[in-house]
Amino acid sequence: MPSDARACEAGRMKRLAALLSLSLCLVGAGWDPKSVAEQGTVEFLTVVPDEVEHWSTVWFVVIDDALYLRLGPRAAGRVEQNSTAPRMKVRFSEDGVYTMQYAQAPEMADRIADAMAEKYWSDFLGEPFRKLGLSSPPVMLRLVPDATAERS
Repeated sequence: MPSDARACEAGRMKRLAALLSLSLCLVGAGWDPKSVAEQGTVEFLTVVPDEVEHWSTVWFVVIDDALYLRLGPRAAGRVEQNSTAPRMKVRFSEDGVYTMQYAQAPEMADRIADAMAEKYWSDFLGEPFRKLGLSSPPVMLRLVPDATAERS
C-alpha cells in the first residue's frame, strides 16, 4: 500500500476512534437529543467579561443527534464574547444542565431553517426580514456534549 494511502487510512481510523470514544462518553453522560427534541426552547449560559452570567432562551432543533441554534444579533453577540468558549451550559425545562461544546455551522443554514419552519409554526414571520436583509444574518451553532464534563 502506498504511504499516502496508509496515512489516509490511519487518519480515517483515528477519526473513527475519536467518534466512537465521543459516542461512548455521550451515552455515559446521559445525553439523549431525542428526549429533548420536542421541547419548545432551550436556555444557554454565556459569561461575558465585566457582566453577570446570562441565560438566553432560544428556539432550537435537533438534526442528526446534534443540537442546533439559529441566533439573532443579540444572542450571537453574547456567544461571540463568551469567556467559556467553545463551551457553554444549556438547560431544558427541568431536565438538568448539560455542558456542551459549540461551533458555528453555516453549512447547515438551509437544514436548520427547514427544521425550524417545521417545528415552529410562527417561524415564517421572520423569514421575509431575513431574506430582504432587514435583519442581521443569523448565526448557526452546532452544540454537542462536552465529553470531559458531566451533567449537573
